[in-house]
Amino acid sequence: MASLVRRAALAALFTSSFLVPVYADTGSGAYLAGRQAIYDNDYTAAEKYYAKALKADPENAALLESVVVARLSLGEVKRALPVALAIEEIGLPSQAARMVINANLVSDGKLDELLSRDPELQGVGPLVDGLMRGWAHIGQGAMTRAMETFDEVATQDGLRDFALYHKALALASVGDFEGAEEIFSSHNGAVARFSRRAALARAEVLSQLDRNADALQFVDDVFAAGSDPSIEGYVARLTAGETLPFTHVQSAQDGMAEVFFSVAAALSNEAAQNYVLLYVRTAVFLRPGHVDAILLSAELLDTLGQYDLAVDAYRMVPADSSDYHAAELGRAEVLSRSDKKDAAAEVLQTLAAQNPDLPGVHVALADLRRQEEEYKSAIASYDRAIELTEGNSGGNWFLHYARGISHERLKQWDQAEADFRRALELNPDQPQVLNYLGYSLVERREKLDEALDMIERAVAARPDSGYIVDSLGWVLFRLGRYDEAVEHMERAVELMAVDPVVNDHLGDVYWAVGRAREAEFQWKRALSFINPADTDGEADPERIRRKLEIGLDAVLVEEGAEPLKVANGN
Repeated sequence: MASLVRRAALAALFTSSFLVPVYADTGSGAYLAGRQAIYDNDYTAAEKYYAKALKADPENAALLESVVVARLSLGEVKRALPVALAIEEIGLPSQAARMVINANLVSDGKLDELLSRDPELQGVGPLVDGLMRGWAHIGQGAMTRAMETFDEVATQDGLRDFALYHKALALASVGDFEGAEEIFSSHNGAVARFSRRAALARAEVLSQLDRNADALQFVDDVFAAGSDPSIEGYVARLTAGETLPFTHVQSAQDGMAEVFFSVAAALSNEAAQNYVLLYVRTAVFLRPGHVDAILLSAELLDTLGQYDLAVDAYRMVPADSSDYHAAELGRAEVLSRSDKKDAAAEVLQTLAAQNPDLPGVHVALADLRRQEEEYKSAIASYDRAIELTEGNSGGNWFLHYARGISHERLKQWDQAEADFRRALELNPDQPQVLNYLGYSLVERREKLDEALDMIERAVAARPDSGYIVDSLGWVLFRLGRYDEAVEHMERAVELMAVDPVVNDHLGDVYWAVGRAREAEFQWKRALSFINPADTDGEADPERIRRKLEIGLDAVLVEEGAEPLKVANGN
């Protein structure tokens, strides 16, 4: 189903966008700047530069298309309209321009004009056009014609579930909840499981039919307990006997917004993110309160590296929305990724104060503090998250693992080891935990046989992880099994060629087996890869320089450490 929609959508894109090249001799500084901006997904700059270039060359088809795409990507669908109309007037095929024109017709209530447009010459695509026509008939009160239109779309290969979903929404939007439930429950409930929104729409329909118990059972079947706090809100209201209002579509325009969102959601993991963004922006334009579309637009902008635009999108989710916490978590993550750590922490601290019993908020705050090496604060947040999720199953392993790392960095080994071992109780073969605990034991020169067993299990699970393979080579080195260590350490360097710690370790192993020149080469490589700003790194540049001056054996003597064992006891 989704692959068919993807093929249709991508075909439409590649046959309608950027058809006319802009040759170098017609370009200007503004055009070149715009092209670079669009390459970087910087839609704000692209719109500015392309619009400037268009003033100098107002009939250039590619510039017209570029301005429409940039404005639509920014969500400026009204501003894109004059340029889209110019594209249509000169007869150029442009899917983006058609999306803009059709969306503005809907927004302006011109449903007759929308229905009069030729889908072949003025449509977005068979799926979008068919569903929009169905909703346009709903807007005109022509219910029978609308149902026939949805049924026509359902006959097309791969589009049945889309059409039936929208048909059910249309019936529910006019109060025919029995008809909507008949569709949702048909085909073994396939339509109701079409998407998260479809499942929640069915829950609202069942509640409207005074079937809260059935709605609760359905929600329980579809959603894992505790996986989504907004779902918990539905459960609480249903359990309390509240009749849920049908909110998913309340007008024909809402239905058309849902058309664009449905297609965007289906394409989100298949098509180019900047292409999916065009559909999502159209959905939000048609229904500014469509929270799922807002969240998807923010996620897409984040993926495209447009952090400021993503933050702006997350801010569009109102505080009274059941998804407000998700929006704020997303905003904090984007702020953190864009190196605005203090702003991210402020968002999370506020959210934690507002939602003291929401584990995900405390986890996000703990992770941020750990990344910032504020380990004491991180531990306090992990404590709260673990307290709130203590009854959970093995998924809790990561919280103990992350708290263990924080304890270990504070040199609180007893607490760290207890957390690592608790994590392994919850997830016995988790390679990250096996490796971290095993490597830590090696560095502490404790329980080396157990450490070796842990790391061997980790390598078996993740044979292509350079860090884990390095750990195996290092524990063999610590055990005096130098010849065996060589192969694993060389493999680790293959996997992580520019890591200073791994190169330093390989140098030590080479020295231990008598390959002094190669050891010195690896130590020099390690030095070249150390970031001077990293003062907390494991690779110590001064120690490496000392090894280059006097050799590893002499450094160990200076440090009062045990000397190297004779290789393999020979």
